[in-house]
Amino acid sequence: MQGPREARDLTFSPWDYGVFALMLLISTAIGLFHGLAKGGQKTSEDFFTGGRRMSALPVGLSLSASFMSAVQVLGVPAEAFRYGAKFLWMCGAQLINSALTAQLFLPVFYRLGLTSTYEYLERRFSRSVRLCGTVQYVLATMLYTGIVIYAPALILNQVTGLDIWASLLSTGVICTFYTALGGMKAVIWTDVFQVFVMLSGFAAVAIRGVLLVGGPAEVLSIAANGSRVNFADFSPDPRSRYTVWTFLLGGSLLWLSMYGVNQAQVQRYVACRTEREAKMALLVNQAGLFCIVASAVACGLVMFAIYRDCDPLLAGAIAAPDQYMPYLVLDIFEGTPGVPGLFLACAYSGTLSTASTSINAMAAVTVEDLVKPRLPALSPRSLTLISKGLSLIYGTSCITVAALSSLLGGGVLQGSFTVMGVISGPLLGAFVLGMFLPRCGTAGVLAGLALGLSLSLWVAVGATLYPPSAATMGVLPTSGALCPPRNVTSATSVTSATHGTALAPEPLRPAVLVELYSVSYLYYGALGTLGTLGTGVLLSLLPGDTRPVTLSP
Repeated sequence: MQGPREARDLTFSPWDYGVFALMLLISTAIGLFHGLAKGGQKTSEDFFTGGRRMSALPVGLSLSASFMSAVQVLGVPAEAFRYGAKFLWMCGAQLINSALTAQLFLPVFYRLGLTSTYEYLERRFSRSVRLCGTVQYVLATMLYTGIVIYAPALILNQVTGLDIWASLLSTGVICTFYTALGGMKAVIWTDVFQVFVMLSGFAAVAIRGVLLVGGPAEVLSIAANGSRVNFADFSPDPRSRYTVWTFLLGGSLLWLSMYGVNQAQVQRYVACRTEREAKMALLVNQAGLFCIVASAVACGLVMFAIYRDCDPLLAGAIAAPDQYMPYLVLDIFEGTPGVPGLFLACAYSGTLSTASTSINAMAAVTVEDLVKPRLPALSPRSLTLISKGLSLIYGTSCITVAALSSLLGGGVLQGSFTVMGVISGPLLGAFVLGMFLPRCGTAGVLAGLALGLSLSLWVAVGATLYPPSAATMGVLPTSGALCPPRNVTSATSVTSATHGTALAPEPLRPAVLVELYSVSYLYYGALGTLGTLGTGVLLSLLPGDTRPVTLSP
């Protein structure tokens, strides 16, 4: 491969935009079909759970798509490029999460027949705990969806010239439209379509890259020589961004907060016909997640093999690590019209699946937790209309708050996982207290939520204000040896920003907090979960905090 060309030389062709438009058109058509077929969605249960008649395969694929959004499509290959193939240990974390979800959480939610996960918190504790859970969930989901919608639009604008607001509004409006019209069935079946689009995009990049480098063995040899084949990193240092323990401990709790008790995912389990089908859906989900993560890591290794002698970031061809993947696609498929458009569709398929899932789930918890308790006499038709209206409102809100994602440092992958970990981690602790500690009462869980959220938020904000150095995080070296001479100046500045060879002084950090703020972002959710659990357990041991009533088995 030649060294990176100027980013402005790499643009999308009309064929690429045509492929992208076709993907959006098919997604919209699926939503229209499920919104209008057989008379549409007659009740709020039809709208939110597909009438609880869904089978395992589409639900499982939908689960895979829901959190493997555009931030993962763009972020995971970049992480593999910078930190190596050990990111595959994320699949181990997902496997642990799937096993725990299937055995501990899914049976409880499915047998209770809940539409809102947070209804459990009211049954187990009190209405105040339920409202806390609902508010935290909506806040986390709004922020997460903002990153999912806005960050890919920003990245692709910087690399391809695609207008930010055109892409943001087109994807935001379309997913809001088909979610509001077709409900859960539309969300699930568009997710199924979008999983295959995502995998097709990854496969096209990996195959083309392997052929350019000279075969799979050559890619692995180059990656090994560049220290990218590094599965055996068992360092116990929690400051290292990625180690086996970071994934298996921090990653497992993070995924458990997103799959075990998260409204968007639980809503899919209860949409299955039987509990056995719901568990099968988790198995399908696990296979889908493995394929997506493995494909993304493979693309990262191929990217390193191609750019081993001229890192585009050092060359000044891109401005941030999240731009590696779209830049690679434009570079290796420059003479192949339509294929870069497939990758654009791949990235935005993730955006559509996650945004539509989030919008539907936020509307569900609002109806179940806020509307129904206050207006119990509403007819099924009125509730359905309110549900669709809320989907429109939340979709518009997500587009509006999308710009907040620009305030998050560390890349889109870290930003999205930070938001979900900080806010969903304490909620996982609350559900664990409810299900496995009968002595814990309302005071214990509320205090636990407050302390867990405060702890995880404090560390996450501290790490944003005083970011750890690249050396602490374990960024692997890259080379700019064969970059064009005209890029030497920008290469120096990028090196200082990303590799810690500082030309400007690093921000002063309180000495006692340096280590705490340097903890891997995958541990933020674990801090919230363990803080909530520890507080709840301690308070439940005090006299007078046990519930005075007999708890339902």
